[in-house]
Amino acid sequence: MSGNTFGNLFAVTNFGESHGPAIGCVIDGCPPGLSLSEADIQGDLDRRRPGTSRHVTQRNEPDAVEILSGVYQGKTTGTPICLLIKNTDQRSKDYGNILQTFRPGHADYTYLHKYGLRDPRGGGRASARLTAPMVAAGAVAKKWLAEKYGTVFRGCMTQIGDVAIPFESWAHVTNNPFFAPVADVSKLEAYMDKLRKAGDSCGARIRVTASGVPVGLGEPLFDKLDADIAFAMMGINAVKGVEIGAGFASVMQRGTTHGDALSPEGFQSNNAGGVLGGISTGQDLEVSIAIKPTSSIITPRQSIDVTGQPAVVVTKGRHDPCVGIRATPIAEAMLALVVMEHALRQRAQNADVKVSTPDIMRPRG
Repeated sequence: MSGNTFGNLFAVTNFGESHGPAIGCVIDGCPPGLSLSEADIQGDLDRRRPGTSRHVTQRNEPDAVEILSGVYQGKTTGTPICLLIKNTDQRSKDYGNILQTFRPGHADYTYLHKYGLRDPRGGGRASARLTAPMVAAGAVAKKWLAEKYGTVFRGCMTQIGDVAIPFESWAHVTNNPFFAPVADVSKLEAYMDKLRKAGDSCGARIRVTASGVPVGLGEPLFDKLDADIAFAMMGINAVKGVEIGAGFASVMQRGTTHGDALSPEGFQSNNAGGVLGGISTGQDLEVSIAIKPTSSIITPRQSIDVTGQPAVVVTKGRHDPCVGIRATPIAEAMLALVVMEHALRQRAQNADVKVSTPDIMRPRG
C-alpha cells in the first residue's frame, strides 16, 4: 500500500492497524539539536485519545508514546525518529458480524475492491486510530516551530450537528471534552446524550489556527501553502470539506470588502486566511474543516454481502457518536506538519533573501 508518507523534507511515514499490536510513525528530516522527550509529545496524544468522556468511544487506550530512535541524550540527532504507540484495548470480536458484509459510509467496500482483501477489525488502516501517530509527529513539528518562530497552533469546535457554537475565549477550550470555546457546554452535552440514545451520529465543524507564521512560506503555483493545507486536512478521516479564511462566504462578499487592506500597522482583515498567492502573509492561518457523521452506528442499515446480495448491517463495538469531538488536536497536528514542511523548504531555498519592505505583522522595536 502506497500513500503512507506525508511530507518530503519533514517526512512522516505512518504504520500499523487499529487492532494490531501497535501503531506509530517514522519522522525523517527533523533538524538536529531539538530537545525532545516523550513528555513533549504525550500532552497532545492525551487530548486526542479515546475514553476521556462519555461523549466519545469508550475504547480505553493510554496512547503512551515511546521514542525508539533519533534522539540521543534528550536531543534530536537528525536521523529518523521512530515513535511507537501500543494498542492495549482491542476487542476484535466486535467486528465478527461484518466479515461478510459492508458497513455503509465505511471503506469496507472500496478496500476489498482495491486490495482483494480487508482487515475488518476496527477498519484496519482506514481507522481514525491511525491519526494518533500524526498527532505525535505534529507535536514534534509544533515544538520546533515554537522555538524557531514562536508559532502557536490552536483549535476549537465551532459547530456540532445543527448546534452552532459561538466563540467566547480560547481559554475555555481546555476545560471541556468538546474543545468548545464557551464556558457552558450543557447544551452540547444534552445534544450528544440524546443522539447516543437514538443510536445515531452527527458531524462537526472545527476551526484551527496558526499564529506567528513567518511571511513567505509556500510556493506560487502547485505547492501553494493553502493547497497543501487543504490536502492535509482532507487526509484526516471523515473530513468532507475545507475552508481557508472566509472560505465559501467569499461568494457573497464584494471585492471592496474581501481584499484585506494593508497599513503600516498590519492587515486590516483576514479574509485570505493568512495566505496570498499561495504564500503566507504573516497573519494567522485560519482553517475550518467539515467532518461527516460517524458511520459506525447501531441503527440497522441496508447494505450488501460479499456475494452482492441484500443484507442488513448493525455495527457493534465502541464508537464515537461524533468523531469531530476528538478532531481538534488532529487538525492542529496536520496544520503544524504543513507549516513545518514549508518552513524547511523556505530555509533551504530562500534563507538569504532580504527585502527592505517591513514585515507589517511583526512588532517593531
